[in-house]
Amino acid sequence: MTLVVVGSVAFDSIITPTGRADDALGGSAVHFALASAFQGPVKLVGVVGNDFPDDRRDLLASRSIELEGLETVADGKTFRWEGKYHDDMNSRETLSVELNVFEHFEPKLPKSYRETEFLFLANGAPMTQASVLDQVAGRPFVMADTMDLWIQTAHSELEDLLRRIDGLVLNDEEAALLSGIDNTVEAGRMIQRRYELRYVVLKKGEHGCLIFHDGPDIALPAVPVSQVTDPTGAGDSFAGGLMSYLARQGNVDIDTMKCAVAWGTVMASYCCEDFGVNRMLELRLEEAEDRYHHFRSMLTLTTT
Repeated sequence: MTLVVVGSVAFDSIITPTGRADDALGGSAVHFALASAFQGPVKLVGVVGNDFPDDRRDLLASRSIELEGLETVADGKTFRWEGKYHDDMNSRETLSVELNVFEHFEPKLPKSYRETEFLFLANGAPMTQASVLDQVAGRPFVMADTMDLWIQTAHSELEDLLRRIDGLVLNDEEAALLSGIDNTVEAGRMIQRRYELRYVVLKKGEHGCLIFHDGPDIALPAVPVSQVTDPTGAGDSFAGGLMSYLARQGNVDIDTMKCAVAWGTVMASYCCEDFGVNRMLELRLEEAEDRYHHFRSMLTLTTT
């Protein structure tokens, strides 16, 4: 089944305790799409400037990423971000942000994208995310990402969006801010009930994630990673793995969702192993499947 992602395409300059990378290919839509491509084609909607090289475009296209929805602003520059991670790799400092063409991004879905069965709205202003919903035909399965900025500055618009979608992906700090509840489990439950979401997937970084739905809460651990080089894009890679798994299965029941979250967790673990998208570009499907099956075996208990 078809999958569309709407988000950012960027150049990232990243500093971590292990080194640095300058002008690395990044952005939420890019990390999402590269992780998605292991399960099947994905249609990308984003915007770049005339400084976006043809070889980067060709690289994305070579990974079964459809780029009809990638707008190029002839006299503009591509979104740029620079950040520095602290020693624990769990917190970071933004050194500079140049939104450039992304500042006034108005997503436009090509006609061939509008009948998609699965849609992911990567982090962005809620009104911008909602504008995408107004362009799709039928009733796709829709999940979205958000961040503390929108929870604080566009709360009512975000609430309106949440009542129109099926699922939300967010981290524990964002859940506490959105719900007003510090307890992570109670926060996730409240968000799922208040907005009548089918799923809330609450990320806890190295401590795994939680799935909230109309049944019992579900907790999954993280994949053990011995060396974290760069966490940038891990959350988007997680979402890409999750949504692409659902789209390939053509099913969104809770058993499929658990497997999708597990696959997304595996994708996120690979993203962290090198700067930017480097690890995802060299990753082989067989390698990812081996880690996925090992991860599933970790979750199986047997009696003796």
